[in-house]
Amino acid sequence: MKLDIDKAWFEDVRHCPSPNYNERPEGMEIELLVIHSISLPPCQFGGPFIDQLFTNTLDQNAHPIFVELANLQVSAHLLIRRTGEVVQYVSLLKRAWHAGVSNFQGRERCNDFSIGIELEGCDEMSYTNKQYQQLAQIIKLLQQEWPLLTQDRIVGHSDIAPGRKTDPGPLFDWKRLYM
Repeated sequence: MKLDIDKAWFEDVRHCPSPNYNERPEGMEIELLVIHSISLPPCQFGGPFIDQLFTNTLDQNAHPIFVELANLQVSAHLLIRRTGEVVQYVSLLKRAWHAGVSNFQGRERCNDFSIGIELEGCDEMSYTNKQYQQLAQIIKLLQQEWPLLTQDRIVGHSDIAPGRKTDPGPLFDWKRLYM
């Protein structure tokens, strides 16, 4: 896997550009990595629905739960599917809309200074070996470019939005990232 640092896009992953991003505040450093989980419909994997959600093309008639998501404008920088496929939606230099109302060590608006990585998954199921392998490789590459992304600055969505979010969930094995 190779990162084109000038554009902050991985070269050898699938690109699916999202319109749901904007500029980071001027001078803002990337200092946080947020791990999320997503599945659409819940606990169902594969299919086009995550791409559609992040590109504002989700058909609300495709599943009853999609009605709640119809006008949502969200994105992440990256998605790691259960198969290990990596999809990039937003340049790492831009502010993806992944964290929502959030707080890390007293700092609000975590989107301003973070990278968001979605894992295809849900709270009720373990993640795959391929997902852990890809995530570990991506983290290593990100840390080479942004040394502030130390182990204590890699958090779950639940850590920055407690009570509102549970992802990446209780079955996410944090130790596997650091072995």
